[in-house]
Amino acid sequence: MNDTDTDTDYDATFFRTWLAEAARAVEREADRLTELDSAIGDADHGANLKRGFAAVTATLDKEEPATPGAVLVAAGRQLISTVGGASGPLYGTLLRRTGKALGDTERVSRAALAEALRTGVAAVSQLGGAQVGDKTMLDALVPAAEALGTSFEAAREAAEAGALATVPLRARKGRASYLGERSAGHQDPGATSSALLISALAEVAA
Repeated sequence: MNDTDTDTDYDATFFRTWLAEAARAVEREADRLTELDSAIGDADHGANLKRGFAAVTATLDKEEPATPGAVLVAAGRQLISTVGGASGPLYGTLLRRTGKALGDTERVSRAALAEALRTGVAAVSQLGGAQVGDKTMLDALVPAAEALGTSFEAAREAAEAGALATVPLRARKGRASYLGERSAGHQDPGATSSALLISALAEVAA
């Protein structure tokens, strides 16, 4: 699939492939995510997401949703029911609201996905009460959703840069915020896993 071809449309198979790739990325990086979380959180982010995305893959293989929106709604529902802590509701909301924004269309453009993703990201912000700069997953997701309007690769680069930019920040939301100044100097695990999700999207699109 040509990332620069704005006329390319993406079907349910593409979205199932994206989430399967995301599951592999999370499994591969689970120990690193948990290590990051051990510094400023509950030390369970990697394990929780690994379990959640494995359940997503199994669900999508079984149900085989017929549209991109249905794929994301099913994935979000599974994450909410499988992943404990804040990650399940936040990631679940991201995917469910993005899927609902896509509606029932059988094929979607990158531009339509970018618009839907912005809706999903806004829902995450509303749910968690966080904004860019608060040292959360939004530091990767907000710039990625904006950059997706340009290309999948631009979204990947924006997400990875956003995750790295959380290192010097002081956390203002979530468990890490309890640490105050001590939360600075550590990369946020949620922003890091969000960058993995966007990177998987770019990999599949390429």
